Amino acid sequence: MKKILITGASGFIGSFIVEEALLKGMETWAAVRPSSSREYLRDERIHFIELDFSSVDRLKEQLSGHAFDYVVHAAGVTKCLDKEDFFRVNRDGTRKLVQALQELGQPLERFVFLSSLSIFGAIREQQPYGEIEPTDTPRPNTAYGKSKLEAEASIPSSFPCVILRPTGVYGPREKDYFLMAKSIQGHTDFAAGYRRQDITFVYVKDVVQAVFLALDHGKTGSAYFLSDGNVYRSTDFSDLIHEELGRPWRIRITAPLWLLRIVTFFGDLAGHLTGRISALNNDKYQILRQRNWRCNIRPAIEELGYRPQYDLRRGVKETIAWYKKAGWL
Repeated sequence: MKKILITGASGFIGSFIVEEALLKGMETWAAVRPSSSREYLRDERIHFIELDFSSVDRLKEQLSGHAFDYVVHAAGVTKCLDKEDFFRVNRDGTRKLVQALQELGQPLERFVFLSSLSIFGAIREQQPYGEIEPTDTPRPNTAYGKSKLEAEASIPSSFPCVILRPTGVYGPREKDYFLMAKSIQGHTDFAAGYRRQDITFVYVKDVVQAVFLALDHGKTGSAYFLSDGNVYRSTDFSDLIHEELGRPWRIRITAPLWLLRIVTFFGDLAGHLTGRISALNNDKYQILRQRNWRCNIRPAIEELGYRPQYDLRRGVKETIAWYKKAGWL
């Protein structure tokens, strides 16, 4: 029985990885914080371990006595009040975990790190848009993207690591795209900017598929983009949500980018004043402003055997059904 450690196990993606590891018959260890919800980690076969990513020595103490075959590092933050927290958690936490595993001499077969397409920023933005390639030079335009890029760079080339760079991940349990569904249910739909925007998505279960393919087939030092293989317009996601909600009446508002800049500036300011992170923040503005989210997933298909099972229509249908069943909508 293979022994796997999954960090960020209580999170959106991490909880699905835990479920798949159990289905595959692995001895599954879920790394959580003392304050983490275990709502989606109720299977009695799950082993829990608390990890302190702020200290290499503390990590070594907590990991001592374990011998993991696989580690999937899904822990991280996507929104922070203070941008330095992105680097403290995403970059420094990754570096310290890798260092602790190395110093303990863990017999790892594979370490999979969940990074992001956001490390590349707004590139290939001249129409017609081209696919972002692994060989392109990253120019991250968000604190989140910068922190993930620096996290990647902190992993030694000799470490048995495979990096996955998903585009926008959605699915059951996800809370950011859920806000769009909630808004549409409330009869308001928003679009950002007037210039064409090419967007890509990947369903959470396809990300999980890629994780386990990377454990088996990934090449050390390789990084793979993940999407469903299709390109969408900015309104396609909301149109499908609208359809699954039974087509309630709605008003669609297309906001110019200059207005979004003002809204997100004050959203960020309000967050700092209240201590509550706003969904409309400076990083979000850069994401809305970016026009090209195309990416080349052929290496994942050819080297990992990755085959996306969910296009946007199927994924949204399953997601909205879950939101309804869970009482979110």
